[in-house]
Amino acid sequence: MLVQPYLFFNGRCEEALDFYRRALGAEITMLMRIKDSPDPVPPERVAPGSEEKILHANLRIGATDVMASDGSCSGEPRFAGFSLSLMVSEAATADRVFAALAEGGEVYMPLGETFWSPRFGMLTDRFGVGWMVNVAPDES
Repeated sequence: MLVQPYLFFNGRCEEALDFYRRALGAEITMLMRIKDSPDPVPPERVAPGSEEKILHANLRIGATDVMASDGSCSGEPRFAGFSLSLMVSEAATADRVFAALAEGGEVYMPLGETFWSPRFGMLTDRFGVGWMVNVAPDES
């Protein structure tokens, strides 16, 4: 069994993919636009003029695949009730990705030492996606 996040950006998916590519070094491994769907998308499912929007994309962040779409292109994306937890191996990487993800977003808990991690912080990025950035504890 495998659980993978699927994020709907309501018309801002391409912008989000570009942002995660820059902020996290993510790789786009698949991208299909609405106009390229082998089965036509029913017009009542998407806003008029959305042919260039993203029907489906796969984004690889480290060893994890995150799927994404523009969804119905009906306004601002809304993400509530979850965060994506990003585990990195060193503090310098945590500092870099936390700062990049926080650009245009909101920091809820600045990076700092916790009882479970030498560096942990929480933020919501510019698209409203919650992130928890952790440095893996030293096992030695």
